[in-house]
Amino acid sequence: MKYIKFITLSLALVMFLAACGSGEKIETNMSQEVNDFSFTTQDNEPLSLKDLEGKYWIADFIFTNCTTVCLPMTSNMAQLQQMAKEEDINIQLVSFSVDPDFDTPDVLKNYSKGYNADLSNWAFLTGYDFQTIKELSIKSFKNMVAAPPEGSDQVTHGTSFFLVNPEGEVIKKYDGVQSASMKTILDDLKKLDL
Repeated sequence: MKYIKFITLSLALVMFLAACGSGEKIETNMSQEVNDFSFTTQDNEPLSLKDLEGKYWIADFIFTNCTTVCLPMTSNMAQLQQMAKEEDINIQLVSFSVDPDFDTPDVLKNYSKGYNADLSNWAFLTGYDFQTIKELSIKSFKNMVAAPPEGSDQVTHGTSFFLVNPEGEVIKKYDGVQSASMKTILDDLKKLDL
């Protein structure tokens, strides 16, 4: 009987340690592989998951004619970009449009100017249909996206920022609407020695 208790306890301990050992230098709250993609940037250039391989990156899901959550989200991403630059942290930012029919590369480029985005490390993506981005968002990021309700042009979507590791795995999500979260993200990025 003691032997069975010992084996059970040992197994529980091994499983606990395996769950804790993500191999990351930060506390993670997700483990989700990003499905392969190749989309179009605001400069009409391709950007794929393969292009992001080997680096950490932060992703969010927004659209340019959003009248609610996208405004603070994009302001926060711009703030994060500035904070990272001041700390000499090399991080790629990726904003996926959830309204690809409206958000052409030109529209996204104009939108980025309104936030003084440095496009050398912040890409705004389009060049797919709504179903494609909905599936990528839900399957790869566990981030809800739903078509606008009847009579509206406002896409419903989640408001998280996501940290993706160099292997293409989403390892952490943060509140993208609260500006205080940008400090939390920056602290995590510092721990990753970028």
